[in-house]
Amino acid sequence: MTPELPGQALMIEASAPDAVAGKKSLRPAPASLRMQILSTEHGSLLATRSMTWEESFHRAQMFLTALSGAVVALALVSQATSFGSGFATFALVLLPVVLFLGLTTFIRLVAINHDEYRWVIGMNRIRAAYLELAPELEPYFVTGYHDDWKGVMRTAGWSDFPTLRGYVTTPAVVCVIDGVVAAVIVFLAADQVHASTPIAATLGVVAFVAWNVALSQYTTRGYRKSERAHRSLSPTPIGEGAPQPVE
Repeated sequence: MTPELPGQALMIEASAPDAVAGKKSLRPAPASLRMQILSTEHGSLLATRSMTWEESFHRAQMFLTALSGAVVALALVSQATSFGSGFATFALVLLPVVLFLGLTTFIRLVAINHDEYRWVIGMNRIRAAYLELAPELEPYFVTGYHDDWKGVMRTAGWSDFPTLRGYVTTPAVVCVIDGVVAAVIVFLAADQVHASTPIAATLGVVAFVAWNVALSQYTTRGYRKSERAHRSLSPTPIGEGAPQPVE
């Protein structure tokens, strides 16, 4: 039977001698059974989280590999065409494909981060259940055991400097690289219609900024939607500070 969330007693169904005919009464599960079920679920979440991280790394590596191959191809074509019209045509065919791959990689990485958020919430809830069984172990927990945003940040290790988190994540890195590719495409397209170099460069910068702003808004809306949909069962107490060292 699926265990209830922290703060609720885990119950199992059992026939009671004095129960009404045709019905079953509930009694608390033994502590050993509760610990076994919680440990199994904890291990399952750890394995799923590991698979999530592996997919994130593989998707980013696939995109960077394709980008590196495209840069090498452009370098070879530039030598053969001396950066002539043939180079621009080849680049305008190749780079949109790379940009599409980068965009899909970014979207998938954002989804993976949302999944990661769910898995950490689940593990924090399980730690809260552990502390219900053995509250004296609380000083030894270095990760969070509250299932709100603050508890998730503590488990992720970002509780001390959360403002930097959005700039160093894998989706953020892919977003910036995508913006550079988009800027190069716009610059080459403007150059092909005989725009002056300053105007083409300005359009490229505008494309870079617009791309990053659009994808940042996409990420922000996604996180806000996830937070609104999440109902915290064990929020962090107001004013709770960092865990105290064990003496």
